[in-house]
Amino acid sequence: MQRILVAGGAGFIGCNFVRLMLEKYDYQIVVYDKLTYAGRLENLADVAAAHGDNYAFVQGDICDADKVEATIRDFQIDTIVNFAAETHVDRSILDPEAFIRTDVHGTYVLLEAARNAGNLRYHQISTDEVYGHIHGDHRSLEGDNLAPRSPYAASKASADHFVNSYFITYGLPITISRGANNIGPYQYPEKVIPLFVTNALNNLPLPVYGDGQQMRDYQYVMDHCEGIDLVLHQGTIGEVYNIGTGVEMSNLRMVEILLDELGKGKELIQHVEDRQGHDRRYCMNVNKLMALGWEPDYTHEEAIRATVRWYVNNPQWWEPIRNGEFKEYYQRVYGNRKVLA
Repeated sequence: MQRILVAGGAGFIGCNFVRLMLEKYDYQIVVYDKLTYAGRLENLADVAAAHGDNYAFVQGDICDADKVEATIRDFQIDTIVNFAAETHVDRSILDPEAFIRTDVHGTYVLLEAARNAGNLRYHQISTDEVYGHIHGDHRSLEGDNLAPRSPYAASKASADHFVNSYFITYGLPITISRGANNIGPYQYPEKVIPLFVTNALNNLPLPVYGDGQQMRDYQYVMDHCEGIDLVLHQGTIGEVYNIGTGVEMSNLRMVEILLDELGKGKELIQHVEDRQGHDRRYCMNVNKLMALGWEPDYTHEEAIRATVRWYVNNPQWWEPIRNGEFKEYYQRVYGNRKVLA
């Protein structure tokens, strides 16, 4: 493993993974990214400046088979890590087709390219949302049935099945990791924590879905990236690994910590009509990954507070986003949503 193609490497988790790999290893990292609204070259500006000899960027769509194969050939890629995806549940409700195209067909294109290039090492980035709503006190295990309940989750579950099928049918050396809710630097402010931080900094209401008692596992993005690195190097080929803290908290508690870090009052909380098909609880068992020697450096609260501080200290990154396409999206999702008493 010396030359890695990071598909979707200009997005939130991808750009943090690229930083980690370039800092830890003498690998050549080729970022392949379409540069959609959430994939931004600004996310990699410091990487390009500090690691120019081992870093390259190619703008391209993972659905473009010719360009994917040319990139693999031109850079003599031996490993593919696929972060490229449409990822936001609310957007998947508004436009499911985009998720099928990128998350399902795009994954197929990458798998075919890996197979045609001689069965390259392939790692798929998935999500805890493929497990669907988790009942009782069960924590999702890697072997549990997939029960996606949103178009986004369904697209990622479909991709997981494709990846596994290429291992079984063609012997492609694959692994899959399923991450909990990631938070940290460079996350597009449609996602809940950067949305709420930037709203609060502008003294705007924080639109909490329903009663806010949905349970989530919030993990710091660099903990997730360390887990991916470990799976990539030491994971068993053909296996799936959950990556998260293994602990859960309510969305409302997350908001309270966020407001406390900002020194803002709870009067900014505004309960609104819930999202369609909103899963009530996610929580994963992460013992399989911990058996390889991994454990998170950040607790939930530490991750939330560190994330809040990054957005407070980096308005030059998020203010242009809030003034662009984001405005139309925000209006579509929240503009007519009923405020609850």
